[in-house]
Amino acid sequence: MSALEALEHLVGMQAQAPFPPYYGLWSRLEHFTADELSGLLLDRRAARIVLMRGTIHLVSAADAHRLRPLVQPLLDRMLRGMHGAALGDVDVDAVAATAAEILETEALTPAELGARLAERWPDCPLRALTEIGRSLVPLVQVPPRALWQRSGQVRLTTAVGWLGPATDTLSMDDLVLRYLGAFGPASVADMQTWSGLTRLGEVFDRLSDRLIRLQTDSGRRVYDLPDAPRPDPDQPAPVRLVAAFDNLVLSHADRTRVISDAHRKRLFAGGNGVFPGTVLVDGFVAGTWELEGRAAATSMRVTPYTELADTTSAEVEAEGIRLLRSAFDAEDPTVSFSDGGA
Repeated sequence: MSALEALEHLVGMQAQAPFPPYYGLWSRLEHFTADELSGLLLDRRAARIVLMRGTIHLVSAADAHRLRPLVQPLLDRMLRGMHGAALGDVDVDAVAATAAEILETEALTPAELGARLAERWPDCPLRALTEIGRSLVPLVQVPPRALWQRSGQVRLTTAVGWLGPATDTLSMDDLVLRYLGAFGPASVADMQTWSGLTRLGEVFDRLSDRLIRLQTDSGRRVYDLPDAPRPDPDQPAPVRLVAAFDNLVLSHADRTRVISDAHRKRLFAGGNGVFPGTVLVDGFVAGTWELEGRAAATSMRVTPYTELADTTSAEVEAEGIRLLRSAFDAEDPTVSFSDGGA
């Protein structure tokens, strides 16, 4: 599978930080290189845009257009919830139209956009003005932001101006089927957690003849596509290094399918929404991984949440070395294990 095919299969990858999607694709795909993804961004075949849960997602150009209308009700709700008082009686549609006009021909930072809008609406807080543009106008972040090992400010322009006009649409029924194709078996609540949307139960009901119903060990009803792979529970799963912010860990209401409650609390203990990549052992989070250093001197530090068998530690180390060599051409790839209090 190519990187572009993987982005569409996963219905995008959470990408508020620039580089985790590179590691997320590296961990999933054979023969993936960072240049492949950077090339998609430069060629405008992929883009970073506010979508599910009101967060930046990396998606194909086609999905940037197809997904945005489906999540717009969520973004409308979030705008009013976070900035309603500040907006007062501001004509948000007029602000959005002005933001779109400004950004159609040039890419600006959020601060620059807010300053331009404040020239016309001086009594509205800059942050609220910027958020109107971000929430009501489909805006993409342009390179060099998120190009591999490149730095760059967040600069925004319109999705139509950068990617061209939309060529097709996606229905909510289609979105449910695509979500299950990536993350099923899953419940209605799981998909609502992934998307930030509500009242999806009626969509699942409408699709009842195209889905199968399953039951978890705890008695929870989940849905899947009839022909989706469902491996035997005893099938061993190889060690994997999951990227920070990966939807594999974030896209379920019931995350015990990939991480225990105790480990989840530990992972999110910081409370600031920032956390490292995770280590999967037999399909479950068993620790975290972080990079240290830079360029060819980059190394990896692994913090196990549980005591790992010697053979498992060797697998984690081998996977880490593989990433360091592939991503950084590491001269002496080193994976160290810290005492995580397991």
